[in-house]
Amino acid sequence: MAILSDDEKLETHKKNPVIKPDKNVYDRIFENSIRPKSFDSYIGQTTLKETLKISIEAAKKRNTTLDHVLFYGPPGLGKTTLAGIIAEELNTSVKITSAPSFERPRDIIGVLMSLKEGEVLFIDEIHRLNTVTEEILYPAMEDFYLDMMTGKTQTVKTMRIQLPKFTLVGATTKAGGISSPLRDRFGFVHRLQFYTIDELTQVILRTAKILNIEISTDSAKEIAKRSRGTPRIANRLLKRVGDFAIVKNNGKVDLNIAKDSLNTLKIDEYGLDETDRDMLKLIIEKYNGGPVGLDTIAAALGEDVRTIEDVCEPYLLQAGLLMRTPRGRKVSPEAYVHLGLGIFNEK
Repeated sequence: MAILSDDEKLETHKKNPVIKPDKNVYDRIFENSIRPKSFDSYIGQTTLKETLKISIEAAKKRNTTLDHVLFYGPPGLGKTTLAGIIAEELNTSVKITSAPSFERPRDIIGVLMSLKEGEVLFIDEIHRLNTVTEEILYPAMEDFYLDMMTGKTQTVKTMRIQLPKFTLVGATTKAGGISSPLRDRFGFVHRLQFYTIDELTQVILRTAKILNIEISTDSAKEIAKRSRGTPRIANRLLKRVGDFAIVKNNGKVDLNIAKDSLNTLKIDEYGLDETDRDMLKLIIEKYNGGPVGLDTIAAALGEDVRTIEDVCEPYLLQAGLLMRTPRGRKVSPEAYVHLGLGIFNEK
């Protein structure tokens, strides 16, 4: 039996998109297949793109490496994709890794010594680097060398190893978790913003074209409204809506199919899922709208505190449905209106 490449398997899926048990390769290569490869195809983050374009062009003209770059912001906004685009624009390759994988000093040393001149090293969740790894990175980032110890006890010697010049691209969802010495060594520090509905609509239409999904602009906009300002969520919802369309409407995504499928998935007009709504209802019904502590909310919902803080809270705050106060979390008047639960009581 002939062995197909991932690209050939994806093309086969487009022609016969019905999901079968042996077709899970589609899920495996879905995200990589839709990642933009250039700034021109990357939608959103306009100011950031322009800044990076200028910096990359200047680095090329000076024949030097691009300064180290740090991206921070909520997950799913395109930090990893931008690292790949930077490497593409610099005509080089990118090594992708994550901070938790560096358990011992030799782990980061091995990665640094494997780099080639001008390569891009992408470290995800960089705020989770341990202290020893950070200390090794400092001279590597500033002067492109490693200080290594060899021998034992009285025969210990210090070796200085020159590294090829490289660009480190760090990504984090918690900029405050990065130590100041490490953060100060990045030449560019940029925060990625949530996407507008119009930008997400463009993202969905682009993804639909790549995946050969027939969708109307109104349907794409409906999905965009419920995507929490995040391209990753928009693409995931598009895939789910596409599944509904295959079964119920010959693969065509119209406005009715989009609304019906999203309602079935219990994603409302604000993009809130059951956990989000349960959290807001809990604060309103059990604690009179708040304030209430995060630990209490997590315990009452049976959720982990980090899940509430990292997954639910950012968008609820961004949407103006939740407020942080010194005494705890409170729901906003907009949350009462959205959920149709009584009258907001200001405390």
